Amino acid sequence: MINIWEVNETNKMIEHENLDVRTITLGISLLDCIDSDLEALNRKIYGKITEAAAKLVETGAEIERNYCIPIVNKRISVTPIALVGQAACKGPEDFVAVAKTLDRAAKDVGVNFIGGYSALVSKGMTKGDEDLIRSIPKALAETERVCSSVNVGSTKTGINMDAVKLMGEIILQTAEFTKENDSLGCAKLVVFCNAPDDNPFMAGAFHGVTEADAIINVGVSGPGVVKKALEQVRGENFEVLCETIKKTAFKITRVGQLVAQEASRRMGIPFGIIDLSLAPTPAVGDSVAEILEEIGLEYAGAPGTTAALALLNDQVKKGGIMASSYVGGLSGAFIPVSEDQGMIDAVEEGALTLEKLEAMTCVCSVGLDMIAIPGDVAPSTVSGIIADEMAIGMINQKTTAVRLIPVIGKGVGETVEFGGLLGHAPVMPVNPYGCGPFISRGGRIPAPVHSFKN
Repeated sequence: MINIWEVNETNKMIEHENLDVRTITLGISLLDCIDSDLEALNRKIYGKITEAAAKLVETGAEIERNYCIPIVNKRISVTPIALVGQAACKGPEDFVAVAKTLDRAAKDVGVNFIGGYSALVSKGMTKGDEDLIRSIPKALAETERVCSSVNVGSTKTGINMDAVKLMGEIILQTAEFTKENDSLGCAKLVVFCNAPDDNPFMAGAFHGVTEADAIINVGVSGPGVVKKALEQVRGENFEVLCETIKKTAFKITRVGQLVAQEASRRMGIPFGIIDLSLAPTPAVGDSVAEILEEIGLEYAGAPGTTAALALLNDQVKKGGIMASSYVGGLSGAFIPVSEDQGMIDAVEEGALTLEKLEAMTCVCSVGLDMIAIPGDVAPSTVSGIIADEMAIGMINQKTTAVRLIPVIGKGVGETVEFGGLLGHAPVMPVNPYGCGPFISRGGRIPAPVHSFKN
């Protein structure tokens, strides 16, 4: 049974080591909003969201006051809009209208992001799926709070290379549509393999069709807490190192469990999952890269980085699952370049490259995240990077993702300022050699042999 004394134990972590609850995310099913009339669909969507989330921000603020636990974001995820909108939306413009409805609802209830402007196309695309995908650049350019995701592969179905090719084009179009803000629209667009139904983190959150009508999911974070704990065991052997990470992850997750249960009780909505992920911020001392340095690396990207990250990710999971009734989402360590000052430093030093980041994604929670690349990159190159990352997820039976930001008008070595939790990033070089004929083949890469479990 969780009590206030467990939270008091973490006061030092909160005050001095950047521990926070990164997000309370309310998942809302919109399946009962489906209608063949676009106006009726938008009316139902707005009504369902504003009613279900009416007390979300207020509840989060009350929990913050009662327990002195910072809750950075209050967010919403909804059923993938490609499913909800297919009957009413006859083309991309109709889907943009739905995106604006989501944005208006999110603004009116006071959340900072709403996820679920999404399509699940790991095996094929319906006309509605393709229309939503083609609407993404305009939808993200004309809204403030809407986040979009597209799942193009899975271990069970393989990789939809037609969707991979299309997403390379869509990412560059999104960059062009939002070039006045350093192509910021791409920061709200992620491409997945094996996307989870209960991820509370943006931009990839959506409310899966197997979920209840509404659900509370919570994402915790505490890279600074882990780093501080490891400073106390500097030079000790791997057993001590692993035990320290596990114990720290346990304490961090207990805070998230308390917040999730309190939010569930106060709103009368079931508790879904805790996402254990160590999610960094641009703040000094809140960095996953700095944890890797404390483990013994000169910079993230040095030889040994993938092994150190694998160790960290595994121990976070082992400690966290003992602290919560339900663990889900992504649950591990995030390595977003622009959101982690240590990663930024490593890139600027020349220690961390795009290829090394790809290797690291084999063992961490997500994938190539918040990476700025030159705006003149070819669409097929973006698609090739996506295909590589999707293959890692498919073969390793894990979630992988790509959130690339081709910055229109900027080249390698220049810096992009996104602001807030999105931070800033140096523009990184990409491999100059082409893969156009490979991407243009069309069709699917089949599922791997080990996917056949029946």
